[in-house]
Amino acid sequence: MSDEAIGQNALTRRNYVKYGGAVVGGGLLTGCASDDASVTSTTESAGPTTGETATNASYEACIEPVGCLTFEAVPETWMAITGPWADMAIALGRRDGFQPAGWYGPSYFFDRVGVEWPTDAGAPYSDGKWDAEVFYELDPDVILTDPNYFAVNDRSWDDSDTREITDNVAPFFGSTVYRRLPYHDYRFYTLYEAFERLAVLFRERERYEAFAALFEELRAEIRSRLPPENERPEIGLLNFGSSPSEGTFSPMTIGAVGSEMKQYRDLGITSAFSSETVASGEIDYEQLLEVDPEIIVIHIGIRLTTDDGEFDGRAFTDRFVRPFDSHPIGSQLTAVQEGNIYPGGSFQQGPIANLFQTEMAARQLAPTEFGEFDRTRFPDIPANERLFDRQRVADVIDGDFSQ
Repeated sequence: MSDEAIGQNALTRRNYVKYGGAVVGGGLLTGCASDDASVTSTTESAGPTTGETATNASYEACIEPVGCLTFEAVPETWMAITGPWADMAIALGRRDGFQPAGWYGPSYFFDRVGVEWPTDAGAPYSDGKWDAEVFYELDPDVILTDPNYFAVNDRSWDDSDTREITDNVAPFFGSTVYRRLPYHDYRFYTLYEAFERLAVLFRERERYEAFAALFEELRAEIRSRLPPENERPEIGLLNFGSSPSEGTFSPMTIGAVGSEMKQYRDLGITSAFSSETVASGEIDYEQLLEVDPEIIVIHIGIRLTTDDGEFDGRAFTDRFVRPFDSHPIGSQLTAVQEGNIYPGGSFQQGPIANLFQTEMAARQLAPTEFGEFDRTRFPDIPANERLFDRQRVADVIDGDFSQ
């Protein structure tokens, strides 16, 4: 891109968005001190909160570490580097403005609620570096990601690169929500706290509230039918990089903050592995048998897909089930003998994927109550066993809040 074009684009962006309190410096982008207080006032001052009725009056949206941004108009196009922010924006009815480039979870959840997931996502990151040209080529109105996320994956990326993209392409709006990363010494938002702030940015308060109500209904329904906490089985969560065929396993706990483990925390599920076991690193079959979890879940196991993008139950069975069955120690595990080895959810979940992954976790935890998890049919389950209405989710995404 020529210097002249960059300059013209920067002027356009400065007219589009004003920075109310974002400060760049000290190796981090630091949000404004008034962030907590402003979430209510910005929602009220934004005027109408649906995309169909929003006026052209300027309004403010705030999130740490970015700070407060004043928008002259609702952004029409957007990028999201990670799945949670893409999911949130699509849940708010913003699919048409998606400029896909980043890392996202499986697309089949979105298919089930009538959202066509893009298959031509760009690649802003390759060979250990971010490609700034992708941002220029896609030219979004806003980039939904934590601006501190870039330097973690690319040591050559610094504040000057962030300033360049902000000045010449679009402002950043986002915060890391899936887990706490080393740079994250500012406020950590829950998934729905971040979702609410994005609703302010897109002026979609009504859609947000409808989605939040859907989730609360699902959680309440599941909790009302779960066995008492002291009767629920513990889950032995294993990282996807574990290799049953080689006898090496990477145990994980499920209590860490972040949307990555949200479904387990929401359902009051506890971990079979202690923090000490996890800290020790890889374990073998003998150590796994010492713990002997009733249920084994392979974290992000749902990432295994067929050529047409559906979950590949056969590949999961070949990789994570059969090696246990054929191992003299592995075959002694309770989870193996009872057929309780399951794929776990994607860490890239936003509110849409989380509905499916919460339902999935409930079925794996209490199959007699919610129905058996079937690897050959997932994510499709019998209509009478579904714990939330797919059509209602699709209606909310489409802007129908009548229910």
